[in-house]
Amino acid sequence: MKKIVTGGTIVTATETYQADVLIEDGKISKIGKELMDTEAEIIDATGQYVFPGGIDPHTHLDMPFNNTVTDDDWKTGTIAAAFGGTTTILDFCLTAGEVKLIDAVEKWHEKAKNKAVIDYGFHLMIGDLNENTLAELPQVLQQEGISSIKVFLAYAKEFQATDRTLYQAFKVGKEMGAVVMVHCENGSVIDELVEEAKALGHTEPIYHALTRPPQLEGEATKRAIELAHLADAELYVVHVTCKEAVDEIISARKKGYKVYGETCPPYLVLDQTALAKPNFEGAKYVWSPPLRPKEHQQVLWNALKAKQLQTIGSDQCSFNFNGKKRLGIDDFSKIPNGGPFIEDRFSILYSEGVAKGKITINEFVDMISTNAAKIFGLFPQKGTIAVGSDADIVLFDPNKERVISADTHHMNVDYSAFEGLTVKGEPVSVLSRGEFVVKDKEFVGEFGRGQYIKRKVKKGEFKEAVTN
Repeated sequence: MKKIVTGGTIVTATETYQADVLIEDGKISKIGKELMDTEAEIIDATGQYVFPGGIDPHTHLDMPFNNTVTDDDWKTGTIAAAFGGTTTILDFCLTAGEVKLIDAVEKWHEKAKNKAVIDYGFHLMIGDLNENTLAELPQVLQQEGISSIKVFLAYAKEFQATDRTLYQAFKVGKEMGAVVMVHCENGSVIDELVEEAKALGHTEPIYHALTRPPQLEGEATKRAIELAHLADAELYVVHVTCKEAVDEIISARKKGYKVYGETCPPYLVLDQTALAKPNFEGAKYVWSPPLRPKEHQQVLWNALKAKQLQTIGSDQCSFNFNGKKRLGIDDFSKIPNGGPFIEDRFSILYSEGVAKGKITINEFVDMISTNAAKIFGLFPQKGTIAVGSDADIVLFDPNKERVISADTHHMNVDYSAFEGLTVKGEPVSVLSRGEFVVKDKEFVGEFGRGQYIKRKVKKGEFKEAVTN
């Protein structure tokens, strides 16, 4: 059925204006004043912003980790994302023991099948590149429409790659036109610091942060930058948390290196003191890299405003406090790493950024949607409101205030990392390819309607639109 969104204010990364939007066959077919079509359903957006659907470039749904599995799967995770204004996610397909890379990709397709309520794509994680996987990787990227490779420099026992593997990944990325995403922490030194802390009897959650200092994020960021430059490849630094890493990214970009940076909502509003909460409550805030001292928050906001960091990922990786986080009650290193963020990414960036004057509303759209679409090969199908683009639309009430709470969120976890935080602005209705997933704050979507999106790979083209 055709739809006309009328009465709202359209906001893209470059424009803010009042107009109607005609939706046909899942696409935006016309934008203009006082559009008329007797066959169309009229959607009244008076007093609301009409945003392009959010693109979350960093999620972990139904992911095995730390001897357990995340509590949000592709049903609960994508429902929560939709309530939060996100219409496309890019999830990390992990390779762990598979003989062939394609086996890991097929495993992730099965996880999402008949569950996802919004569109999605995969990043392909690489832990080791032997002769066989190195030969297979380009074929898998092309066949599956995957334009991004993930490499960990942390988690020495689970995922950490060698510098040689990282450099090999950069060479494949250069050849295929794929961006290489890197978790930048020095996992080997972290393991040494963890053992030192435990030997001294330190078991509390705060030592998760104290054994992963900012210097080790800065060092790994520098190392990844230089190896990427050596291969003339594109580097995307995930979940940047601290001045040490930001400084390395800014320095590299000033030299013309092909580097992007992402940060996440918790690093913008929470700080390291949360891990020191009594009665093991600090375990709720254990994720990696860890929360930093409060002074790092302004560094991140400044870098976003200056476009030295380009995107906001949720790094959704949820574990229940009761039952799973408590696995580490006697040993901080056994606390499952990760937190529940997918539902609040959109609102926190708007409330803390736009409503408080730190960023403009157009910069908000850039960070929450457009830049990720450009970097990962989704633009202009996704990431903007334009004729021919998918009708992924968020109707957003900028005046609505709500208090974030586990009692009202849609994630399948028993706590909220942002419990009690008041945010201004709320998604009211969310459309994915022209169909309501959330309508007047009620879920009306269909399980399995979310489509896997094959992304475009452009060889040799650094996305200059994202760099200025």
